[in-house]
Amino acid sequence: MDNVKKKLDKLRAETDAAVQRAEEAEAQHKKIEQELTAKEQENISLQNKIALLEAEVERAEKKISDAKLAKEEEENTKNVSEGLLRKVALLENELDNTEKNLRETTEKLRQTDVKAEHFERKVQQLETEKAELEKQLEEMTSKFQEAERKYDEAIKQLDEF
Repeated sequence: MDNVKKKLDKLRAETDAAVQRAEEAEAQHKKIEQELTAKEQENISLQNKIALLEAEVERAEKKISDAKLAKEEEENTKNVSEGLLRKVALLENELDNTEKNLRETTEKLRQTDVKAEHFERKVQQLETEKAELEKQLEEMTSKFQEAERKYDEAIKQLDEF
């Protein structure tokens, strides 16, 4: 019986050890289940954060795309503006040159008008002079004809003597 008692004590000790191991395993199992639940909740939380961050990344990419488009439009506008400013400067320069040419041409035209008026007065003066000379020519021609007639008469009278 001692043997049986020893075996029984040994079996009890093994049973106690097995129960203790089972309790420890159950405690460890509960702990692992709690950790698993916590990890699952953390995983769900991280997945939500990932979804939010992905949405934020998409918004940021859209903003970047919009900003790039705006920058390109700004550069295009700047280039167009610079081109227009160059054209305006060229047109202003051309306008200045045209105004200068206009002033010079106006001055030359004024001088030409003055010369034309001077020549018109000169023409009138010469026409008046011509009329006087023609009148004198007629008078001289008339006097010459009268003198020639008197000369012819005088020669005729001399011939008759």
